[in-house]
Amino acid sequence: MSQITIALSKGRIFEETLPLLAAAGIVPSENPESSRKLIIGTNRDDVRVVIVRASDVPTYVQYGAADLGIAGKDVLIEHGGAGLYQPLDLKIARCRMSVAAPVGFDYAAAVQRGARLRIATKYINTAREHFAAKGVHVDLIKLYGSMELAPLAGLAEAIVDLVSSGGTLKANNLVEVEDIMPISSRLVVNQAALKLKRDQLQPVIDAIAGAIK
Repeated sequence: MSQITIALSKGRIFEETLPLLAAAGIVPSENPESSRKLIIGTNRDDVRVVIVRASDVPTYVQYGAADLGIAGKDVLIEHGGAGLYQPLDLKIARCRMSVAAPVGFDYAAAVQRGARLRIATKYINTAREHFAAKGVHVDLIKLYGSMELAPLAGLAEAIVDLVSSGGTLKANNLVEVEDIMPISSRLVVNQAALKLKRDQLQPVIDAIAGAIK
């Protein structure tokens, strides 16, 4: 029997994935938060979990280093989703992609008068598509760290980022000015693996599908 490899990232996605995996009879043998291991066994000899950075999940699955993975829609849009089958919205790790600007900045007026806006984000593709569809002229500035600092430091007029509670925005005197899309985590499957290991993978996919609330 061949091995099934599942790519997961630490933190919220890992925690919220555990009940879904349990429904498929898969229980990781260690918690990545307390273990230093990057490859974690499970209660099943034929299933292992690899712990990768969230933004790397689609790449591991695309190239077949993992058969299955769980990644946020935000990550999948940036990756492009080439070579990936995305059968399930797991409805976990929910948040939203939004445009946010400093309190007191009249974003709507700036857009209306056709101002060219500087937007800081790590989600370049998502932001580009959003503003292009609206016909808004923007200069996109790619950042890897805290987006909230960019408007405060004068680097950008607004940001595109994930928002869950909005607490971080509020603490930094920013406010959501536009909702782009809801985000949740998806199951992604390597297309070749689905053909070659269907007998092993399909029951796992079906069990996860049955466990989604």
